[in-house]
Amino acid sequence: MSEKDFKETLNLPNTKFPMRGDLVKREPARIDYWKKTDLYGRIQKKNAGGKKFVLHDGPPFTNGDVHIGTALNKILKDVILRYKSMKGFSAPYVPGWDCHGLPIEHKVAKMLREQKRVADTVELREECAKFSSEFIEKQRGQFMRLGILADWAHEYKTKNPAYEADILRTFAAFVRRGLVYRSKKPVYWSIPCATALAEAEIEYKDHTSSSIWVAFKLDGESNKKLGLSNAEAVIWTTTPWTIPSNLAMAVNPEIDYVSVSASGRTFIVCAQLADNFITSCGLEGAKISPLAKGSQLSGIRGKHPFMNRYSSVVCARYVTTESGTGIVHIAPGHGLEDYQVGLENGLEIYSPLGDDGCYVNDGQIPSELVGVSVLEDENGRSAANGRVLEILKECGSLLKIAKISHQYPHCWRSKTPVIFRAMDQWFVALDKDGLRQTALEQISKAKWIPERGANRIKGAVESRPDWCISRQRSWGVPIPAFYGENGEAFIDADVIDAIAAKVETAGTNLWYNASEGEILSGVKLPASWGDASKLRKGSDTLDVWIDSGSSHAAVLKRNPDLTWPSDLYFEGSDQHRGWFQSSLWTAVAAFGGAPYKTVITHGFIVDQNRKKISKSDGKPQTADMYVGKYGADIIRMWISSVDYQNDIPISDDILSHVANAYRGFRNTIMYQLGNLGDFDRSKNAVAPEKLDAIDRWAVHKAVLFAEEADNAYAAYEFHKVYKLIDNFCGVTLSRIYHDILKDRLYTYATDSFERRSSQTAIDIINDILIKVAAPVLTFTSDEAFSFKAFGAEYAADSVHLQAWPEFGAQYKNDAVYAKVERLLEIRDRVNEELEKLRQDKTIGKSLEAEIEIALDKSGDDAAILREYADKLAEIFIVSSVKIVEGKFENMAVQARKAEGERCARCWRILGNLDEDGICPRCREAIAATQKQP
Repeated sequence: MSEKDFKETLNLPNTKFPMRGDLVKREPARIDYWKKTDLYGRIQKKNAGGKKFVLHDGPPFTNGDVHIGTALNKILKDVILRYKSMKGFSAPYVPGWDCHGLPIEHKVAKMLREQKRVADTVELREECAKFSSEFIEKQRGQFMRLGILADWAHEYKTKNPAYEADILRTFAAFVRRGLVYRSKKPVYWSIPCATALAEAEIEYKDHTSSSIWVAFKLDGESNKKLGLSNAEAVIWTTTPWTIPSNLAMAVNPEIDYVSVSASGRTFIVCAQLADNFITSCGLEGAKISPLAKGSQLSGIRGKHPFMNRYSSVVCARYVTTESGTGIVHIAPGHGLEDYQVGLENGLEIYSPLGDDGCYVNDGQIPSELVGVSVLEDENGRSAANGRVLEILKECGSLLKIAKISHQYPHCWRSKTPVIFRAMDQWFVALDKDGLRQTALEQISKAKWIPERGANRIKGAVESRPDWCISRQRSWGVPIPAFYGENGEAFIDADVIDAIAAKVETAGTNLWYNASEGEILSGVKLPASWGDASKLRKGSDTLDVWIDSGSSHAAVLKRNPDLTWPSDLYFEGSDQHRGWFQSSLWTAVAAFGGAPYKTVITHGFIVDQNRKKISKSDGKPQTADMYVGKYGADIIRMWISSVDYQNDIPISDDILSHVANAYRGFRNTIMYQLGNLGDFDRSKNAVAPEKLDAIDRWAVHKAVLFAEEADNAYAAYEFHKVYKLIDNFCGVTLSRIYHDILKDRLYTYATDSFERRSSQTAIDIINDILIKVAAPVLTFTSDEAFSFKAFGAEYAADSVHLQAWPEFGAQYKNDAVYAKVERLLEIRDRVNEELEKLRQDKTIGKSLEAEIEIALDKSGDDAAILREYADKLAEIFIVSSVKIVEGKFENMAVQARKAEGERCARCWRILGNLDEDGICPRCREAIAATQKQP
């Protein structure tokens, strides 16, 4: 297709004025141009035979506009892939969407409440699916507006039936290895969201809690064993509402304990915390007496302050002397360590709370607590805490109340403190069948950028308890478990695979729309399940981290254009606890290895006060807000300007500074294109090895620039690319090379060797600059490429279809480069002297001055100045330069006001102008130009 046919076909608004600004208005037209010309498809076709490079996209939640933090992530990925494509890699990019889970269900439920609609599970899921689809459409457009190139036609969605089927198959891999079990144990529970939470859904925040010292009166036998009378064991806790669930007290068997006598009462605490206990509880005149080792306290028991039961003392080595009393309150239903102690000592896993966080009437809880909520506000206040404290005061067991500020887990969605609540849930045993060990081995085999990421995920994997994978939600992939008449739970890998085959066609709505008999029709069940007609399907859904964590199976394994494992995962640093980890667990369980070779993490967008800008903080910072003000290329340039491994500040001041740098780049391109208007490479170009010295230096400098930028891109260090571009444009070109060339380009004869030499250099440098900047400044570089190559704003070709600039040895000359570098160092000396003349008002512009340089004739500098004597005035941008050679110890540079008259054409001040006020060089240039056809 010819350029003319191309333009008519696309009906694009080509302009003859090169490189206009106004990114906000003009970038969308270029996006349309990329769509109509199928730029993504053409890049993939061009590089089809190249080495594969697969960056696997972590799917964003489809529950709102694209946040500026999400834009950061997508732009960084786009920069990588555009660079890899220019390097010849086959680098397909399949974007994805995370469609299930609490964030979406939370918003849809709120919307339905506002509409006063009551929806059953099926209707709720339909609304969630619709909500997700609407935001997929919206986010896709917002990503495209950022300049993201992707295979949008084959994007993946976790709600698609085929993807849901692969989620179930991945889950079946856990089941097949015997890793999945059901148990009643404490989990993170969000009261407002009424569901269990995964560790990755927890945020630790500063929180103020009520810390209390509570006394448990020992029974007669225990007092007798210790040789005491009416003694009381004292526990300390920051969760008063868990006191009704107390079943034991734990001591460290190796720690010394003492009795503290004060005000007619005797208290038992550990020896190292006795003084602190006395001070905290105001026990003046207290007497401390040695008592026993913790191991000797095992088996004694104290009466619960207000429940009709006793709490026995048990031993636990995790008990420390850092705070409290050295006697730990044990509520097995409300803490992981408490739970473990409970298992080891045969205690009931007792948790008298409902899904709403209120005490239930179980026949044990006092009536005044039934229906009272334990949910705390940010100051540690809750109705349950208040009631429990009142009861403890009434029975005389409350010794002291204090406030303590500490880091406490909060729900990432509701922002409220979570509770630990024991309930029947499904878990993955991480220490069974070598799963954790294999995961740790795979972490060591992958490359982590920054390197500290390896230790971070290793620590998370090492310390992670068994994975609670069940959620009490509706919008998600159901756990395909069945229950018998007596409540016994059944789960089987082959049954799950059979159901997955049905889901691949019907989607997971099958679970909610069909009966148990219909779901299991044609499925062979294990004999141990008993009568199939009496089975009841479960209502729990899978943790959505299994959804997104299965993407390597549902996308990389399925798409023939991709590879497993992927070359790169690239997400925020919080994903060490999230997607990186869930992907690792699922891949190790299903395929025995990690799904990635390299993992890069970036920091978070923060404001000027270094506070994280979150989507859920009430002040969403959308990508559109910034693109609508600055344009996508400036946002892309800002993102490339910072070291993304750390948190990234954003403000209008910062973006304005980047906008200035962007204008420097754009003005550089405009200057170059403006001086190539009469240059035809095929007719006017000078061979690289024959270029004038200053031009050889500039081309050499440009090649070094391209090589350094290549290394920075390859190392994913885009802030170095930004600095290289900014310095190359602002210093090498604008302040030095372009400044020197003004006289040559505007006053020499049109077809003179010097002018054509400089145009050749500009042509080469412009090509390098445009291509090096293309992965970051995608719109502007493509526009510049079109204007340069085809003389119009849009063209059939694109800079993004070009190869990375590569140059042979003829483009470098170390000897010439070194000499010109020295001349530029001398130029700095000259400029210092010129500045002195400016300061005392002797001259204005540098052309009003002449320079005299005195130096030793035998030195290297003298040889260089002699060799380039006819270029010195041009390089120093003065009217004339005189070299005085002799026996001088040091070089001396003198600047003075030039003598003579100003040439009307080149503005140099000389003493040999003709009657028209023109210098000989300009007269020769005029004559040569007039002779040209």
